[in-house]
Amino acid sequence: MPPYTIVYFPSRGVASALSRRRAQTIVFWVIPGNPQQWCRKGVTKTVLGPGRDRDLGQDYSCGRCEVMRMLLADQGQSWKEEVVTLDVWEQGTFKASCLFGQIPKFQDGELTLYQSNTILRHLGRSFGLYGKDQQEAALVDMVNDGLEDLFRRIARQYRHILKEGKDQYQKELPGHLKPFETLLAQNRGGQSFIVGDQISFADYRLLDVLLNLELLFPGYLNDFPLFSAYVARLKSRPKLKAFLESPEHVNRPLAACIKM
Repeated sequence: MPPYTIVYFPSRGVASALSRRRAQTIVFWVIPGNPQQWCRKGVTKTVLGPGRDRDLGQDYSCGRCEVMRMLLADQGQSWKEEVVTLDVWEQGTFKASCLFGQIPKFQDGELTLYQSNTILRHLGRSFGLYGKDQQEAALVDMVNDGLEDLFRRIARQYRHILKEGKDQYQKELPGHLKPFETLLAQNRGGQSFIVGDQISFADYRLLDVLLNLELLFPGYLNDFPLFSAYVARLKSRPKLKAFLESPEHVNRPLAACIKM
């Protein structure tokens, strides 16, 4: 039996949406098997609460578990997944059992972890993906924290990006990505990883962000040659390539939380 278990909602991003839900918030519920399922292949419609829908094309807001899957797959690990349905979550019993009232929940043998960044750091230490020394580990943490800021910024502006400011936000992207581009360029002229000469958990996080932005802004990587080459290098890693091309990744349902 695989030592790792990821416990999550069927739609990536729903966990954080639920934890922040207010009266003015509408959550897009995207359930596997629903004919309105919204995934990377780009179904054109999803649900905004009971009886409401909107045409959304291929735009979406990513969740957090895919980075863990990418890392585990690239490291040749297997894992199992347990899905928490919306009905089970709203009953409250399972939510009350979660340490912070949130998922994802990650189990490594007898160790149970919550908080996605904690999980990534644990996996980084477990597989030697945390830099070769304390200095590189500090830089890996810095990159991951910067990506967390970027993730939250996109989440806050998601509704505006979809409805009004997609072109404007794309104009702002160079500024948002500049710190990571600078770090990449400083490391062997951008021909290596984001930190040091070996992959770290921050690389998987950065790759996930860049791939998600590619779905929001198709072709944007053409303006970022260092990132474009970086993405191509990471996607060519055999085990990671196989995962990114797998139906499990391509067809995974997506979700978003939008404040109205």
